[in-house]
Amino acid sequence: MKHNELATASALSVTVGFVYLACALLVVLFPQFFRLIATSWFHGWNTELLWTGTARPNFILGLVSAMAGSWIVGWVFAVSYNKFVR
Repeated sequence: MKHNELATASALSVTVGFVYLACALLVVLFPQFFRLIATSWFHGWNTELLWTGTARPNFILGLVSAMAGSWIVGWVFAVSYNKFVR
């Protein structure tokens, strides 16, 4: 079964956008918990200087760039997948 390149790219982009929005909301609601999570993901690096506990002012830029980047990844995935299933 082949992937529709545009549908796959768009589905990944929307999924990443939803996760980005949910994550930003949860950071605002539970800042200490998500600081603990962020510290664990960065292998114990001290996030004290970076952590504000609120969504950043460049939230829209982050959302748009994450969705655009994931759209490109989804498209490349679908194209390469289709090449392998031939």
